[in-house]
Amino acid sequence: MKKAIDWLQKIQIAVGGFFLSVFLITVVLQMGCRYAGIAATWTEDVAMYSFIWAVFMGAGAMVYEKRHFAFTSISDMMKNERVKSILAVIISLIMLYFAVLMIYYGYKVTKQFWNYTWVNIPKLKRGPTWLCLPICGVTSTIYLVQQIIEEVGSIAKGGKN
Repeated sequence: MKKAIDWLQKIQIAVGGFFLSVFLITVVLQMGCRYAGIAATWTEDVAMYSFIWAVFMGAGAMVYEKRHFAFTSISDMMKNERVKSILAVIISLIMLYFAVLMIYYGYKVTKQFWNYTWVNIPKLKRGPTWLCLPICGVTSTIYLVQQIIEEVGSIAKGGKN
């Protein structure tokens, strides 16, 4: 199971990296077109939506690495490993709540905008551009459930991994 989740995170990072590259290439192209006096209005939509995908794919991947939300000031002061593990479970449960909300509302937004068209590229639908929200929610939920299971196992063993 751990290998499958590791693989999922690597795919998510690759997808985020791809969309970040699309964003950067589009912005450079947009700058070049403006310098040359060519109207390329589609670049604004492509840059914006590719950046959104890059951000949400990166956010999910950072949840896996426990880097997205880090409340280390409290846990750094604690000496007891068991208490640290309990705090980690509490924080993961709070994050899990928001990840589930992201799935629910991300699905609703995606469904609502599914047939809307892009302003500058009317042949493209907006629905797929918002799929990043429920995808990030699902992957974050998977990562958080795994982390909660590991921390509960750690607590059961006395607080050490």
